[in-house]
Amino acid sequence: MTVTVAPTSNFNACRDIRIAVFVEEQRIPLAEEFDAVDDVAQHLLATLDNTPVGTARVYEKGGVGYIGRICVLPAARRQKVGQKLVLAGLDAVRDMGLPTAQLSPQDHAIPFYERLGFVAYGDFYDDAGIPHKDMRRDL
Repeated sequence: MTVTVAPTSNFNACRDIRIAVFVEEQRIPLAEEFDAVDDVAQHLLATLDNTPVGTARVYEKGGVGYIGRICVLPAARRQKVGQKLVLAGLDAVRDMGLPTAQLSPQDHAIPFYERLGFVAYGDFYDDAGIPHKDMRRDL
């Protein structure tokens, strides 16, 4: 079993994974899932034995590298796909020459990101009916 994460121009694969996880599984409205950031972000695609199973996007805003829309299909969870996506996102932020990475996970995922060196700050806020909190990591 081999997990590979790499930048991709295959947005359709990323879109399909995001629809499966965020729209179908988590019931986030389709109209809220995709935005203008998708047009400028670098998209990462995780494959497990050459099958697309996860995705994330990375972009710069105000001198900070944002890693977002991190998701993994249910069948590929617990196989370190999410961890590899975040580590690849951190590499992409470093490649942009940025000193800080930020993400905004759902509340249940905060411990996962803490294990990867992110620190939560600020208050919880609602995004698509799900509590989120901002987290940062210096690089």
